[in-house]
Amino acid sequence: MAATLEVESTLTDRYQTTVPESVRRALKLGKRDKIQYTIRPSGEVVLSRVEAANGDDPVLGQFLGFLAADIARHPERLQAVDAGLVQRLQSLVGEVDVDLGASLSKDDE
Repeated sequence: MAATLEVESTLTDRYQTTVPESVRRALKLGKRDKIQYTIRPSGEVVLSRVEAANGDDPVLGQFLGFLAADIARHPERLQAVDAGLVQRLQSLVGEVDVDLGASLSKDDE
């Protein structure tokens, strides 16, 4: 039987706490990861990592849902993108090269 490791943290005045490093390592938690609390009838609380579905972005999903609903309610508002707007956008971004697969620097995280 594996040994049980117990760690503690303190609640702030706003009921916030820092997840201890040993718990973060055990759950393989990173910045912006979600955690789930399971409260058992005995009063025991189990903390676990929420596994994000691949490609699921809750903010993007809500935004796309908003757009779909707005288009359904007001299809008359849809407009074609004209060449002038395309040229304006291209002038704003110029020759910017973006690598969407590149990792963020520590300052940008």
